Amino acid sequence: MILQALYDYYQRKANILPQEGFELKELKFVIIINRNGEFVDLQDLRENRRGKIFLLPKSQSRTGKNAWQNASLLWDHYGYVLAHPKDDSVDAIQMALNQHETFIEKIKQLPPEIKNDVGVQAVLQFYQMNQIEKVKSHPTWEDCKRIPGCNLTFRFDGEIELIPQREAINEYVKSISRNNSDEDGEASGLIAPCLITGERRNIARLHTPTPIPGGKSNARLVAFQINSGFDSYGKLKAFNAPISKSAESAYTTALKHLISSKSNKVIVADTTIVFWAEKKTEEVNTEEIFAFLVAQKADEDNPDKGVQVIESFINSVFTGKLSSEKTNHFYVLGLSPNAARISVRFWKAPSVEDFGQNIKKHFDDFEIVHGPKDQKYLSLYQILSSTALSYKMDNVPPNIAGAIIESIIDGTPYPKTLMQQCIRRIRAEQNVNRTRAAILKAYLNRFNKIYNQNEKEITMGLDPNNTNVAYRTGRLFAALEKIQEESALPAKINTTIRDRFYGAASSSPVTVFPRLLSLKNSHLKKLSEGRKIYFEKLVGEILSEVVSFPTNLSLNEQANFAIGYYHQRQDFFTSKSDKTLNETNNN
Repeated sequence: MILQALYDYYQRKANILPQEGFELKELKFVIIINRNGEFVDLQDLRENRRGKIFLLPKSQSRTGKNAWQNASLLWDHYGYVLAHPKDDSVDAIQMALNQHETFIEKIKQLPPEIKNDVGVQAVLQFYQMNQIEKVKSHPTWEDCKRIPGCNLTFRFDGEIELIPQREAINEYVKSISRNNSDEDGEASGLIAPCLITGERRNIARLHTPTPIPGGKSNARLVAFQINSGFDSYGKLKAFNAPISKSAESAYTTALKHLISSKSNKVIVADTTIVFWAEKKTEEVNTEEIFAFLVAQKADEDNPDKGVQVIESFINSVFTGKLSSEKTNHFYVLGLSPNAARISVRFWKAPSVEDFGQNIKKHFDDFEIVHGPKDQKYLSLYQILSSTALSYKMDNVPPNIAGAIIESIIDGTPYPKTLMQQCIRRIRAEQNVNRTRAAILKAYLNRFNKIYNQNEKEITMGLDPNNTNVAYRTGRLFAALEKIQEESALPAKINTTIRDRFYGAASSSPVTVFPRLLSLKNSHLKKLSEGRKIYFEKLVGEILSEVVSFPTNLSLNEQANFAIGYYHQRQDFFTSKSDKTLNETNNN
């Protein structure tokens, strides 16, 4: 299913993706020569440390001890192009010499009509005249050699086109690709039905690497260990999963494009997430929606763009505009590094209509009262970072991101680890912020809808009718903290009751609240008569449904405590008009 979806994506984007036999490659340096092969310059192509992307003949797969024998045509890293070793060891120097010899030999073995091209002849002349030393004596070489495995190629002085991009080279690569896909390999057992297309075609022995951030440069989505002992019917390597060479080229090209994309890829913790629609949707751009759902930060040029896009999307779901998209699918693929292979962390393929309904449900679940300057919708990045030490994504447990995305797309309960991580951070920092309160609200509401349907749904704002004891004690804790703060005005308190007692109050209320209620009386004496009456009425209203303070609170009850605390704190800073609006939304 994954390979089929990637293959179909390539067919849909065939007009903008590289044809079979070619790939897009970043080059940071290029060797400038004249038509006689004489060295002119070593040009630095970098801008803000990034090179330029060029369409080049596809690189060869390299595995095993003789991987160095697979050189790319007229471009490669400095070991092949300039015989430069990766370090000063004897083995590295010999390896670079072997690579360089292979690189030149590949050019010499080109058919006569291709080898006679003026560009190819100039490159051969470059090596015959031993121009390599001139490259290495150029001032730019010091920067080039510092880049591990820096790729290089050639270009004529004064021209824009690279030599491996010349028309003769392009036609040769196309013809080779056609031969590889169509040649008769029946006798050697290389012809078999392709798992993607179903056609009997020449099968790819090795699949093209599609490296992801944090993984190895030769990592593949489809790969088999040599002589593993688990080969079916004696079939080695990728013959275990027969994919034709043309289909292999298509799906790997599509995957590499998605991995390098800025609009169809996000990275969360150690997981690279790529996503795309099966067909273009007329009403709304689902790919853009998913990007904002996960986004690390708002658009700098238009900070409100995310809100506009999401609200437009939610409106399209609400009005039923996506109801015609039942047969159109939205694909989400989560990949993570795993030795020499790529691990599929999750794969989702809902219909666009179901995707839209569940995304709307997710935003509804995470809706909670917040300050006027806070971002309206929370991204997955904000959600995850709020559960991590120092708000760093590196500290997010590796599996939690995938589990949350699956919950969002499937509309299922959020993972329990999300709530556990959130409560752990709240107790460690004594800080219940908007994102953490929203996490706990969303978790509990989804959990209760399935496992505890008699439980009252938690509202986005303060709910005076919520009689849950943990929720009430959380509200009480916020009220007592507010009384302490106002009693100290105009001075500022260095340590509040939250700093000292939140952990104990949220887990074992009976051990803390009798003392806090006693302290409350001394704080009330310092307030004006009006504020004193207000707080006494508020405390009495909260305690009216509390028969006794619980001895211990479970994790779910601690979540209710935190939400009650957050709701009450926000209510202290909410105007009367906003309170009326919140009550309307809650109802």
